[in-house]
Amino acid sequence: MIKSSRSTLVPITIIGVLFFIFGFVTWLNGTLIPYLKIACELNTFQSMFVAFAFYISYFVMALPSSWILKLTGFKKGMMLGLLVMAIGALIFIPAAHYRKYELFLIGLFVIGTGLSILQTASNPYITILGPIESAAKRISIMGICNKVAGFLAPIILGAIILSDADMLVKELNGLDSAARSIRLDEIASRVVNPYIIMAAILTGLALMVRFSPLPEVEMEQNGDGNAYTAKDRKNVFMHPNLVLGVLAIFLYVGVEVLAGDTLPMYGQSQGIALSEARNFTSYTLAAMVIGYIIGIVSIPKFISQSRALAISAGAGIVFSLCAIFTNGYTSVLFIAILGLANALMWPAIWPLAIHGLGKYTKIGSAMLIMGIAGGALLPLLWGKLSMIHSVGHQQAYWIMVPCYLYILYYSLNGHRVLDWKSIQKRVE
Repeated sequence: MIKSSRSTLVPITIIGVLFFIFGFVTWLNGTLIPYLKIACELNTFQSMFVAFAFYISYFVMALPSSWILKLTGFKKGMMLGLLVMAIGALIFIPAAHYRKYELFLIGLFVIGTGLSILQTASNPYITILGPIESAAKRISIMGICNKVAGFLAPIILGAIILSDADMLVKELNGLDSAARSIRLDEIASRVVNPYIIMAAILTGLALMVRFSPLPEVEMEQNGDGNAYTAKDRKNVFMHPNLVLGVLAIFLYVGVEVLAGDTLPMYGQSQGIALSEARNFTSYTLAAMVIGYIIGIVSIPKFISQSRALAISAGAGIVFSLCAIFTNGYTSVLFIAILGLANALMWPAIWPLAIHGLGKYTKIGSAMLIMGIAGGALLPLLWGKLSMIHSVGHQQAYWIMVPCYLYILYYSLNGHRVLDWKSIQKRVE
């Protein structure tokens, strides 16, 4: 573990830049969903495959990413992740040229694959750069880098590809099939230049990381010294705090993506123009930045990581119910303010889940990254439910309530479970 503040400054700065990239690329999806819905003529359920293709890559590639990092080490692994993301961005060029939704999804999957490698390395890295008790504070700092980028991403991309969204929809409805196809091809081409620029930036960052003074650290030093450290366990699944934490991460990422990526379409369903609704994802990210600042100030000085998680989960339940039982801008605002409730969940769940894993820290981190698949499945479920006439966009948000209830359980009790026998005794 790197402990001196002087020795951690450069690594933290480098990881902070990477977290900025995570946020910028990830939260472009909130703009891509309504954009591709128009350009590729999709319904709500089909458009949510944008989130599915992106986030399912974490589930598929997390364990291979852990294996890759064992071979390459952190620096080369992070460089590889950035280069893979650049390749994914370049796939958008033929996807736009042929206006093939499947190619866009492949590009998103490849980008997600690169991010999986980066996240598998950077999250445990930042966790062990100092005392485990203040890990949530350090991750919160990274979260600000991530969510500031996420705040900017939909505004920038939206201004480029969806600046005239409402006029486009009206115009397309009045065109015959031939003219409509030509116009849709022009709309699809709008995404080419932004993603060429992104690919160039990612390649440049890959080279910067490769030649940076980023040190290697030994992950296996993360044991906590209690009676239930990794040396007493035959495999990683004998750590209940990790297994239960993976489910918590799965549900948390699901509700986080719901609170961001679905907002533009939900705003439309509430009668708000797309030209305005396309920026709603940025409101969620702004709320998350506020939450991270609160975490930096309060953890661990005033509240513990588990206590912060409990408060966040409780707030998530309240805000979800308020969104369901109100309408218009008020309801949209409550979905957006879920960003405040969600902000401290990742910073709190991660250190609670990997605490005491010791030699299993790398594989445990990969399993937590696999939990990001919640961002693939829950939005898809929301999209399917929203198309049912008796449910609709608003009532589909009911799926968030049990998610927050489980996270509340994990914060109060789940992370304290040190062996499965204690759970079995309670059941009996």
